[in-house]
Amino acid sequence: MQPRILVLLAAYNGMRWISEQVDSILGQEAVSVSLLISVDRSDDGTESWVDQLCLRDSRVKCLAHGERFGGAARNFFRLINEAPTDDFDYFSFADQDDIWLPNKLISATKFMLEKDSDGYSGNVTAFWPDGRESIIVKSQPQVAYDHLFEAAGPGCTYVFSLPLFAQLQRDINSRFGQVQNVTLHDWYCYAYSRSCGFKWVIDAQPYMRYRQHGGNQVGVNSGAKAFKKRLSQVFDGWWLNQAALIASMVGVVNDPFVRRWIGLGRWGLLCLAANASKCRRRPRDKLVFSGLCLVLVVLRQKK
Repeated sequence: MQPRILVLLAAYNGMRWISEQVDSILGQEAVSVSLLISVDRSDDGTESWVDQLCLRDSRVKCLAHGERFGGAARNFFRLINEAPTDDFDYFSFADQDDIWLPNKLISATKFMLEKDSDGYSGNVTAFWPDGRESIIVKSQPQVAYDHLFEAAGPGCTYVFSLPLFAQLQRDINSRFGQVQNVTLHDWYCYAYSRSCGFKWVIDAQPYMRYRQHGGNQVGVNSGAKAFKKRLSQVFDGWWLNQAALIASMVGVVNDPFVRRWIGLGRWGLLCLAANASKCRRRPRDKLVFSGLCLVLVVLRQKK
């Protein structure tokens, strides 16, 4: 029997690329795929296009239009909250502008079965309008607390087993107002999964083309411009405040390590700097993380 998979797609002003993305989802091989779409209020005809798609293809359903979410995370949290679960074995996220290889979902489910895991993500092949391509590697070995400080890769690679998704759905339903304060849904879902003891695997083999363009809310985070943006997110408090919020929401505030830093005072930052190897996967990111925490200590001391 083919795995039954529900793909959750969040859309906003997506007419330029959504058709190609949807075709690549509905064309998945060796799986029984269904698609649930939520459209953030748009002005380019995306809602009408989705309505027509639902009429043409019984595998596609959409949630009610008209709501303004203001970001992908809130749109995905809505999808998770309202997704039906009775008829599916796996659940997956999708952006509106990528291209999936035909074997993306079947490869993910086979990998999950081989590794006896409930959560999955993977590397991607980023591509740009000028023809450049680059494999974005997120499959570095997981460490003790990376889930509290970063996502498991692009959310559009995520696949969840039914047991994990059903528990995640109950969690989000129970705190739907609070979860609106989380900026990145993929970070939260990974943190929740790991914190609740579910096994997560990150596949080194890319099975999707990850489109890069000026409208990306979250892209590959490479280059000087992206590094400058990340620095600003650290120094304005966004990043570590999000980490503390997520740690609190996923129920790990009593973990001895988390207790030492969650207040984000000077000693907490020193703790993070000294334990960077437990907080990030990529070796370069461990060094940068440690250095930024030390800089924050100095800046706070000057204040």
